[in-house]
Amino acid sequence: MVRLQRRVGGCRRLPGGPGLPQHLRGRSRRHAGLAGGRTPPRRSSHDPGCRLGRGRRPGRHHARRRLRGGSGADRVRGGGRRRLLLRHPAQDPPRLRRQPRRGRRPHGRGPRRRPAPRLLRRSLGFRRRLPGGCPLRRGRTPRGPDRFDGGGAGLLLRRHLRARPDPRRRHRSARRRGDRGHRARPDRARRIGLRRVTTPPRPGPDGPRGVLADPALVGAAVATAFARAVDTWLVQTVGPAVRDALTAGHRVALVAVGGYGRGELSPGSDLDLLLVHEVGAAVGELAEALWYPVWDAGFKLGHAVRTVEEARRLAADDLDTATSLLHTRLLVGEAALAEELAHVARADWVEDRGRRLPELVERTRERHEAAGEVAFLLEPDLKTSRGGLRDIHTLDWIARAHPPGASPHVSRAELTALHGPHDTLLSARVELHRRTGRSADVLLLQEQDEVAAALGYGDADELMTAVATAGRSTAWLVDAVTHRIDLETRRRGRRLRRRREPAPEFVDADLVLVDGTLELAEGVDVTDPTLPLRVARAAARSQAFIDRHLLDRLGAAAPPLPEPWPTLAVDTLVETLATGRPAVAALESLDQVDLLSRLLPEWAPNRSRPQRNAYHRFTVDRHLLETAAEAARLVDRVERPDLLLLGALFHDIGKGHPGDHTEVGQRLVARIGERMGLAPVDVDVLTELVRLHLLLPDVASRRDLDDPATIAFVADETGSPEMLDLLAALTEADSIATGPTAWNAWKAELVGELVARVRRLLQGGSAGERVFPTPEQRRLLEGRTRVVRLDGHLLTVVEADRPGLFSRVAGALALHGVDVWEANLHTEDGWALEVLRVGGGTALLERPDRILADIAAALDGRIALRARLLERVRTYGSRRATSARPVEPQVHVDNEVSAESTVLEVRCPDSIGVLYRITRALAEMDLNIVTAKVQTLGHDVIDAFYVRGTHGGKLVDPHHLAEIERAIIAAIGLDA
Repeated sequence: MVRLQRRVGGCRRLPGGPGLPQHLRGRSRRHAGLAGGRTPPRRSSHDPGCRLGRGRRPGRHHARRRLRGGSGADRVRGGGRRRLLLRHPAQDPPRLRRQPRRGRRPHGRGPRRRPAPRLLRRSLGFRRRLPGGCPLRRGRTPRGPDRFDGGGAGLLLRRHLRARPDPRRRHRSARRRGDRGHRARPDRARRIGLRRVTTPPRPGPDGPRGVLADPALVGAAVATAFARAVDTWLVQTVGPAVRDALTAGHRVALVAVGGYGRGELSPGSDLDLLLVHEVGAAVGELAEALWYPVWDAGFKLGHAVRTVEEARRLAADDLDTATSLLHTRLLVGEAALAEELAHVARADWVEDRGRRLPELVERTRERHEAAGEVAFLLEPDLKTSRGGLRDIHTLDWIARAHPPGASPHVSRAELTALHGPHDTLLSARVELHRRTGRSADVLLLQEQDEVAAALGYGDADELMTAVATAGRSTAWLVDAVTHRIDLETRRRGRRLRRRREPAPEFVDADLVLVDGTLELAEGVDVTDPTLPLRVARAAARSQAFIDRHLLDRLGAAAPPLPEPWPTLAVDTLVETLATGRPAVAALESLDQVDLLSRLLPEWAPNRSRPQRNAYHRFTVDRHLLETAAEAARLVDRVERPDLLLLGALFHDIGKGHPGDHTEVGQRLVARIGERMGLAPVDVDVLTELVRLHLLLPDVASRRDLDDPATIAFVADETGSPEMLDLLAALTEADSIATGPTAWNAWKAELVGELVARVRRLLQGGSAGERVFPTPEQRRLLEGRTRVVRLDGHLLTVVEADRPGLFSRVAGALALHGVDVWEANLHTEDGWALEVLRVGGGTALLERPDRILADIAAALDGRIALRARLLERVRTYGSRRATSARPVEPQVHVDNEVSAESTVLEVRCPDSIGVLYRITRALAEMDLNIVTAKVQTLGHDVIDAFYVRGTHGGKLVDPHHLAEIERAIIAAIGLDA
């Protein structure tokens, strides 16, 4: 006994000794008080009263037992916070004595049997068989509809765990011991009190699911109606079991918590239920009678069974539990018990807000880092992204940390302002669940059109504009509230450490910086039209948070600027943009109260306007601010930094208006420049920046830079080195702000080379001659032997010339998922030189030798390229859509940009092997490819081919060009 007590770290007496109550001596806790030796049903894993012992095993003859909550001499502490019950071998039930160790065959007892999985043993206590009679094997986990995730208690239920042995058969262990009194229970029934509750059928059209099929209900109204329908169904289905338990003298209540407790239930959301009971009540069978009908009806159930004190203790350590208990709603049972739970949860939340709110803020920021932002994602997560529904719930939890209406962090007006964003986001989420038939919170591109139609929007652009607006409004308010909590936390820390508060600092004649917050000085006239811009400049320079009351006052009283603007206003705007990244937050704060559109009316149509493709990562207005922030890093490269910053801010301002955004933007910028009072020559420069802002990236990535005609064309368009420098800086800033696919080292190299050659020409030099092939490449070509060499991203191929050579190389690369970015081809004396810049995927790093071997095999005709590409298409499928409006295949012919070749510019959706198909079609038309430039913009590709006919010149016959176009379009439509 002494050894046993030491091993478990406790000081309880063994069962049967004086440490146990009289009624428990000589029997296990599980058998205590049972008449006739009848064994009560085992407790399953979803019963929160179950506890798994995690101490060291006292001995071979003693078993770990799961205990129900409570206290007494029969509980021995061991293994930290877990409980371990010790029994003397003589007092164990017969079937618990000297059980063989797992997996070991007892002597003389038949063949060795594989032990049940650990989860099954813990959940059921004895070995089960699947409904078909096949015993479960270790590690086998069911999938598909048989797997259910319970959210609230974090438990996992597998449907096959519900399989019961045939009630007419005795348990295997009982039959082996001759224990005739140990019987199993029926399969699909539970006895609660005097009533037998049978599992109901799945709800029919008139039940909760009928609400989802009602076309008259749309959006957020569905969530409310669905919650009410589920309430009615639960009361009708499991209410009798709860009322029988009440009749039997048990204090129990079935309570809705979390989102269901708020009365909002999306079609794919979890049904969060909590069975509250008094201390000591035996509710295991009641819990089974409640949960199984819900599972059988096809609902996702998050469930728990706790006393009020247990729920309170768990909420003290778990933030998710604490927040879910802030929304409780009685479904059926004792109202006083549910009210006690709600009161305790709310009181603890208010009392512990000093610790809880900073923890909630930190959790919110971590979630934002992981999930992105609703306003700017092509496919936003409507629930967890920054500005999503979870942020709205967070603000409600923060408000509940104080008495109603007394929160210093969230005002009633701010909570009221969230009603619109909440309805927008919830409606989109509900319709997304209805359309997909699953719990999906990410609004995928292919679902946006159907969701928009269901909600009555004109198109998906309108829907995503509404979603982005709701997300930005929510995120803006979350930033304000979290800043207030941070400020309160810092002040509390200074008081505890007895440190002084920071002294106010004047950052402008009218503005004061107080502990990181920009506030208005006393007696300042808010009707000064330049004050909003001065507030933005001060906030950006000091990287301070603009006080929301200050913004509200400015939004209500600030007048528009006179025309033309005062010089101070123009200088203040330029100085704000020059701060770079801090200017984005400062100007967006002005935009939240309509101050920015009051200064620039042309800004309003671009607000929250989505660019629904993977190429652009921001809405139009945010893209303009991001471009200006990137341009602030490049002001030292140009002679007129002010024009660069203003050009960056206005270069895409025409996107929110009908028509071509470049042409519309020129007219808008001319009007804006006149209103701002800029000099006419400066207005002309801004207009040219808007007109030419795509010139350098398009030419660099789609034209042959070794062609003197290309350099001369760009020089004629730019006109001066000063304009060229402005365009180069604007191109880099615009590309970086667009997204990661718009600017990389390769494109930076191309643009830099183009700018250098154009500058040399503008300064009186020559455009340069073709430098391909280089002397080293010419030596390889003169060797007249095959060369297939890969140096980093540069692939060099030398091979005897024949039709379709380039298409074979492109097809072999496509087999490994390698993209061709640029290709230069040269033919001389019957031999071809191909120099390709390649990238994409991981094959270049993982298996370069295999790529080279497949290229050589393709050149020899030993690989069925088309067949293998078809297999790749079937295996990997078509690439997922990354643009709301995929480009239609089209071919543009340009005989002006090059003096020696015809340029075929092909635009089409990206797909596996598309370059192989296009080049094969060109080979079939007997065209020689001189240069190829390949650019991928999201899901679209733009390929430019410099080609020559069999006579070595341009293609001028319109009928021939029409046939070439027909061949290319047909090749794009093929699978391989």
